[in-house]
Amino acid sequence: MKLPSIPLRPDATGSTPTVRGLPLLRLGFRPFYLGAALFAALAIPWWAAVYLGQVSFEPSLPAILWHAHEMLFGFAATVIVGFLLTAVKAWTGLATPRGGVLGALALLWLAARVTAVTGPYPVYAVLDLALLPLVAIALAVVLIRARNRRNLPLVMLLILMALTNLAFHLAVMGFLAISPMQPLLACLALIVMVECVITGRVIPAFMNNAIPGLKLVTNRKLEMATLATTALGLTWWVCAPASAAALVMLWLAAALHLVRQWRWRPRAAGNRPILWILHASYAWIPLGLGLLALSGIGLLPVSAGVHALAVGATGGLIIGMITRTARGHTGRPLKASRPEVLAYSLVMTAALLRVVLPLLSARLLMISLAGAALTWAIAFGTYLAIYTPWLLQTRRDGKDG
Repeated sequence: MKLPSIPLRPDATGSTPTVRGLPLLRLGFRPFYLGAALFAALAIPWWAAVYLGQVSFEPSLPAILWHAHEMLFGFAATVIVGFLLTAVKAWTGLATPRGGVLGALALLWLAARVTAVTGPYPVYAVLDLALLPLVAIALAVVLIRARNRRNLPLVMLLILMALTNLAFHLAVMGFLAISPMQPLLACLALIVMVECVITGRVIPAFMNNAIPGLKLVTNRKLEMATLATTALGLTWWVCAPASAAALVMLWLAAALHLVRQWRWRPRAAGNRPILWILHASYAWIPLGLGLLALSGIGLLPVSAGVHALAVGATGGLIIGMITRTARGHTGRPLKASRPEVLAYSLVMTAALLRVVLPLLSARLLMISLAGAALTWAIAFGTYLAIYTPWLLQTRRDGKDG
């Protein structure tokens, strides 16, 4: 199966789309990357201050649940939405939501983030639940019109994420007799699956495009085995984390991810930071899966594996992708500047601090949280300083998007 890349393409008529409308609302990556980066830069240091007792904070749900939920649905899912709204247009040549419709979706996301800390919980829940289904419907319509069925599973993953969000809110309000944390773990598993699918497409494509003479070839059987074992392992972990099946499948998935990445020849990325950040971030996936397996048999706290996947893999892949794709879709060279390389390094540092230090000693947890929050905030603050003007302006090459 040939996996699609994400170059810009003309519209379905074969002509280059006319440039029109407010630049911020011309393509999905613009408002959602900007919003997610701003939220990341503010929410994590705020949460660290709350956890360390420096700030009094009373959101409409327990603070620990606010932190876990908002980093999944307010940050990671937001980047996925921005990426897919942009990529589906490139994959199909058909328009995805833009202009007023895109602005309404972005305002819906913002309203949910604000209402989480200011409004009644039912209002927050309704606003928060609306975005993913609306985006899933919009993308499904475009993919079906283009007869691009190979990418419909990504829409299904969005729908499954929306269902985990519904389960979370029902659990918080007492309508579902489960721990609210369980659907959040399920959402993290789904986000990891999205990452596994997308990296399998973009990392080999980016490597082949950037490195002369390199011809990475996808092994379909390895891809299917890796995705299947990862899905099974994470499903068992969410439903029965201490089961032997979860342990075996997580370890098998971790091994397959290592083989998969080795076939991508990460050493060939060399001194190209815009490539090595993707490889460095992807390496947290097998590490995180292995840590989850160890936590299932009581050798490690579950937070180690969770934060390896959430900070190392998800945070790292996000900072790598929102720089690379934003550069490409604003008509700029696909080469990271020194401040961007600093941002990459800081996110990886945040992951190391959050995952490794508490494993060395429980007494280092506070230092771990403070250090990780600081490095994370500087990383995404750096992104905002560089990219906010770019995302608010038209493309340098004058094209639409």
